[in-house]
Amino acid sequence: MTPADWLLLGAILFLIFCSGFFSGSETALTAVTRARLHSLEQNGDKRAGVVQKLIEKKDRLISTLLIGNNLVNILASALATSFFLRVIGDAGIFVATFAMTVIVVIFAEVLPKSWAIARADRFAVVVGPIVRIFVVVLTPFAAAVNWIVKVVLKLVGVRLDDSEDMLSAHDELRGTFEVFHKDGVVVKDDRDRLGGILDLHDLEVSDVMVHRTNMVSINIDQPPEQIIRQALDSPYTRIPLWTGTSENIVGVIHAKDILRVVGLGQNPKDIDIAKIAAKPWFVPETTTLRDQLNAFLRKKAHIALVVDEYGEVMGLVTLEDILEEIVGDIADEHDVEVSGVTTEPDGSIVVDGNVPIRDINRALDWRLPDEEATTIAGLVIHAAQMIPEEKQTFTFFGKRFVVLKRQKNRITKLRIRDLAA
Repeated sequence: MTPADWLLLGAILFLIFCSGFFSGSETALTAVTRARLHSLEQNGDKRAGVVQKLIEKKDRLISTLLIGNNLVNILASALATSFFLRVIGDAGIFVATFAMTVIVVIFAEVLPKSWAIARADRFAVVVGPIVRIFVVVLTPFAAAVNWIVKVVLKLVGVRLDDSEDMLSAHDELRGTFEVFHKDGVVVKDDRDRLGGILDLHDLEVSDVMVHRTNMVSINIDQPPEQIIRQALDSPYTRIPLWTGTSENIVGVIHAKDILRVVGLGQNPKDIDIAKIAAKPWFVPETTTLRDQLNAFLRKKAHIALVVDEYGEVMGLVTLEDILEEIVGDIADEHDVEVSGVTTEPDGSIVVDGNVPIRDINRALDWRLPDEEATTIAGLVIHAAQMIPEEKQTFTFFGKRFVVLKRQKNRITKLRIRDLAA
């Protein structure tokens, strides 16, 4: 072999190394997590900041890496073909094709990508500053490629929106929690709490409120001593007051305010309930739990009345209701324990119709859909597209539902059997 042949062989090996660099960089920079990069940057690793800026524009980054990878692969294949033709003649074409396929797959694809996925954070911060140079150099070419891609996709009816991520941060986090739970890293309760925090953005107050049919309220037109007795007998500290009809809420009485007035020695018959009651706070049913939680904290309030678009009272929501979406049921020594879910000896579940779907999913680790209905009875009615009769049976979502009791148009009790159990 002549010096020129050795030089050509060295160039081929260098190009294969470059191909492995681009392949590994693509894998590491797409697998690295922003949270980990932020942690590394806070610990003083400036290279993590470079990687953060690179992955902010992933389309440009991926285009650059793919362009670089294809350039070196094509050039390496061309040089290898020339090298083998000079060394062994016409058969060199077949030898070059076979040899480059094996070498590229092993040393330029599988090996660097396996290394990168196993050490994504470390790999990314090492290659980040080098990749940034290629991004700057190849940006015009990458921009032209992206434009052509978008035009072609638009012609076939596919539109790419730069403002939308293929996977939202919330979905990515929720998926991470699920994976950790399956791997045993995160227990079910921790997964539910972390998922509950993310759900605050998607849920509305109407999803967790106490419906007006189950809402405890007091008629303010009664004698004061009766109102006081009902308030103190109730398990709740804050109770809405109504006049005329139960939907006409005019105030909210706090048990502590009643005790404070009574403690001053005032005769209960002479207490003006309207004066010690707080003004009701009405919120739209479409308010998200995240916004409502922030509003509760901002107003230092604990209870709000939920109204629909016509101003009609739909129910009430409390700060505790929202917190329970994160930490699960909160019970104290004055709570009335009505879970509404009973496990039968045969493995079936007997459920009250007004039990929220989310509570059942959390308690039993099920995945019943809660987009179209809030309660389990509402889910059955929605899925069946009718109001079922007693003893009627339905099968959907991998469960068998049997209607045990019905009052007028309301399903009050159901039996559910998990068909996968």
